[in-house]
Amino acid sequence: MTLIREWFSAAELATLALPGMPNTRPGIQDLARREAWTRPEYQGKFWRKRAGRGGGIEFHYSLLPTVAQVKITMDFAAPVDVDPRASRKSDLTRTEMWSWFDRQTDAKKAKARERLEALNMVAQLYNAGMRKVAAVAEVAAVRKVAASSIYAWEKSLDGISEADWLPYLAPRHVGRMTEVECSPDAWEFLKADYLRLEAPNFLACYRRVQRAAEQHGWSLPGARTLERKLASLPPELRTLKREGTEALKRMFPAQQRDRGVFHALEAVNADGHKWDVFVRWPDGEILRPMMVAIQDLYSGKILSWRVDRSANKEAVRLAIGDMVADWGIPDHCWLDNGRDFASKWITGGTPNRYRFKVKDEDPDGLLTLLGVAVHWTTPYHGQSKPIERAFRDLAQDVAKHPKFAGAYTGNTPMAKPENYGNSAVPLDVFLATIGEEIAEHNARIGRKSAVAAGRSFDQAFAESYARAPIRKATDEQQRLWLLAAEAIGVRRQDGTITLQGNRYWSEFLLAFAGQKVVARFDPQALHQPLHVYRLDGAYLGAAPCIEAVGFNNVEAAAAHARKIGTFRKATKALAEAEIRLTIQEVAAQMADPVTAPVAPETKVVRPVTWGNTARVPMPAEQPEEDEEQPDAQRRMLGALAQLSAARRAGGLRLVEEEDADA
Repeated sequence: MTLIREWFSAAELATLALPGMPNTRPGIQDLARREAWTRPEYQGKFWRKRAGRGGGIEFHYSLLPTVAQVKITMDFAAPVDVDPRASRKSDLTRTEMWSWFDRQTDAKKAKARERLEALNMVAQLYNAGMRKVAAVAEVAAVRKVAASSIYAWEKSLDGISEADWLPYLAPRHVGRMTEVECSPDAWEFLKADYLRLEAPNFLACYRRVQRAAEQHGWSLPGARTLERKLASLPPELRTLKREGTEALKRMFPAQQRDRGVFHALEAVNADGHKWDVFVRWPDGEILRPMMVAIQDLYSGKILSWRVDRSANKEAVRLAIGDMVADWGIPDHCWLDNGRDFASKWITGGTPNRYRFKVKDEDPDGLLTLLGVAVHWTTPYHGQSKPIERAFRDLAQDVAKHPKFAGAYTGNTPMAKPENYGNSAVPLDVFLATIGEEIAEHNARIGRKSAVAAGRSFDQAFAESYARAPIRKATDEQQRLWLLAAEAIGVRRQDGTITLQGNRYWSEFLLAFAGQKVVARFDPQALHQPLHVYRLDGAYLGAAPCIEAVGFNNVEAAAAHARKIGTFRKATKALAEAEIRLTIQEVAAQMADPVTAPVAPETKVVRPVTWGNTARVPMPAEQPEEDEEQPDAQRRMLGALAQLSAARRAGGLRLVEEEDADA
């Protein structure tokens, strides 16, 4: 229960005629001496010096007997219908008062300190023997305040511990408490109009709600009042409704993740970056190139990168291949959840937002085959990909390189330079410059990350890499990321393979002349050997590139002749080792010739017919002497001529004559 008074002098207690208490001032003073109400440790809590004129001592009602406390509680209870502004201070707890004081301006806090200093000066003068009235007048003159103000400050501290005086002495101007009532319908109308992504001007919204209020009869306060009311809404609500979810995300502090838990090459992250530079490609096309880069999470070093016309799975797998070939196989890889990184040829076997279920028949991706754990980052959320920070540095520094003058496009359509589109950088110049600048980016001293601590990314990476367990790829694994050209023909004449204008040859290709094979290659390193596979996937070998030389290059011709001689000698040696018998030795070991069989004597003569029974005379016997042989031949030829004529005339049947004339 709240009391309107809690402190009383001895004379006041005597006039109250409290039960169980003396009813005279000396009797109250004698009781106070017997029960030691004025002990020093009780000062401020159970007794205090009187702040009014004349001084004296006041006692807190809690020192009295219980029956007397009940009587005071009944007589001095605060009325229920008291003004809430008048009782606001007494309703506040000690913690609430200090919390309120901490939220006030420096000007109000300074004012409270000045008032406290004035009251302390009054107390010092009074304790030194000066009368209270004189002490207050002296301090009021020095501080240039009214004496009544000092008495009012003292009165406001009734029942308050001296340690908590400061917040109660602060000015408590609450401003104008009354305002024109705002109709709920008008307030909802204004909020719906103002809190939207188009972010309209407040005055325009106020004019609209004014017209609506006149039509519907709504009560409406002034524009400043409604503007303050809108400003009092939670800032996160206003940001969400007027600026969107991305702006709301920026209001929440980003999580600081310690990358020192890794060692070098234990974890990497990859992403693509479209350069703000026009580049001329060998075929004459001009466009902005796309770079795929991989960064070590521990040190921040860019380990590998590839440039292509657009983001695609081939550029991703080649960048991964460069990293594995140069440094080793990481254990973890954080990838952007885009389609180029989520391709089944890169991350097959790992679920993602395009592939929620892994099918048994799907091929394992490159990272899956290498045993790398794939983690997906939030799309379009740069805070989840540290490599975005490196891309920002490269975009600011490298894209405006002197070698790219006239080719810079600006980072937004509204930031195009005046010389936009004046020139384009040749691809070879662009690649060489990017390589130099990325090397400088890695070697720059003074990095402020927790891992680098003033060193370069290269130094931080090298220190950890030297003592970290690194997985290296085998020769077979290093061929996994090369691009495959299906069903390339091997030239029948010499066994060469032609790919993108280059010729490749090795001796093992002669066995596949005229056949189809599969070739794996790096499109940006076509002078490297071509890895050849059979159509069924079996590896055959590596075929080096045969470079074209000038027609009058004598030195190259001599070198080629030496290669032919070496090839011929090697083939002859192979023939000598493989063929151990001469042809004469083969002839000597041949089997005996086969003897022709004797024809058996015929027992049955099969007649030959041609359709009729006309008889043709046949000779009964052949002459036995040699000198009659010409006549026999003439007779035989004549008979055959007659036979042919008869067949042309309609056919005849030849029968065996029983009585043949000689």
